[in-house]
Amino acid sequence: MNLAKRVSTLTPSTTLAITAKAKELKAQGFDVIGLGAGEPDFNTPRHIIDEAVKAMNEGYTKYTPSGGLVSLKEAIIEKFKRDQQIEYKPSEIIVCTGAKHALYTLFQVILDEGDEVIIPTPYWVSYPEQVKLAGGKPVFVEGDEANHFKIIPEQLKKAITAKTKAVIINSPSNPTGVLYSEEELLALGHVCLEHDILIVSDEIYEKLIYDGHKHVSIAQLSKELKESTIIINGVSKSHSMTGWRIGYAAGNETIIKAMTNLASHSTSNPTSIAQYAAIAAYNGPEEPVEEMRKAFEERLNIIYEKLIQIPGFHCVKPQGAFYLFPNVKEAAEMTGYKEVDDFVKALLEEEKVAIVPGSGFGAPNNVRLSYATSLELLEEAIKRIRRFVENHTK
Repeated sequence: MNLAKRVSTLTPSTTLAITAKAKELKAQGFDVIGLGAGEPDFNTPRHIIDEAVKAMNEGYTKYTPSGGLVSLKEAIIEKFKRDQQIEYKPSEIIVCTGAKHALYTLFQVILDEGDEVIIPTPYWVSYPEQVKLAGGKPVFVEGDEANHFKIIPEQLKKAITAKTKAVIINSPSNPTGVLYSEEELLALGHVCLEHDILIVSDEIYEKLIYDGHKHVSIAQLSKELKESTIIINGVSKSHSMTGWRIGYAAGNETIIKAMTNLASHSTSNPTSIAQYAAIAAYNGPEEPVEEMRKAFEERLNIIYEKLIQIPGFHCVKPQGAFYLFPNVKEAAEMTGYKEVDDFVKALLEEEKVAIVPGSGFGAPNNVRLSYATSLELLEEAIKRIRRFVENHTK
């Protein structure tokens, strides 16, 4: 049977590929340290789990509205008021089966064949694939490493054409962990308003910010920017709820209505029990979130200093998320590898450390290391990487 053309262009996930290889080696009995994880290594806080159990026991196991429970939308609205001082109505919120599904549904309802979406590089691996699945065309704009991987207004202007429909801003970023400042967002936002471009603001890592930095949503900077922005967020990273699959989109009522209509024919509704858990996440205590953030911050500050001491490794220090994204081109060449992807494969085979090549993120000279694992394992991984580089340096 011939497959649909839309899936023939999809690029396999490099994250999943390296994870699969690491699992294969583990199954063979090898001591593998996996640094490819895109999820916190903490369990979901107890009060959230308890609320899910309560919901099941009380019979809240049926269909819900396609766009999510009204009570969850109200909790999300209160979260926006509390954290970003932004006002939304329930009709401007859709709850989806994860932030990834919110993005997918958004692109399905805003893109026609040939419409362009500007994607800064490095990018999260699913952005271009989701754009292509909606018939759109990803247009990549390189975030210069010297500018902490962030694009500037002049680059954005140059990339805009008559077919440009949207631009994605991911702050803090996966994979780089960098954060756009208020001034930088205002400058980019001005260009978007000038050219009537929708801003897709992926804020899934907003709660994981370090070293005194502050997350700013572009939607909170002006009434005009709010009206031109769709915020994508969820509880996966902030409350360690990756498996619960609850994300959401907030913004233009017409777009949200279209997304809800599409969801009604694709997923019916987000999981009822997970929605009640998400209500508990947003209405409950913030202490578990802060404890997790502090643990990540401690790991970052320890591991970053050790990482940059590895010969040939150069790294912009992240301000958020839980990834390091060093440039290892020099280290790869020092150890006899022309391509960073080959360096990554050899490291896994020889030292049993799994990291993700940056080629999947649009940055072939870099690699992504997740510090969403114990400090003990992180320090051992850095030790092995350094040994690999030093043993193979010519």
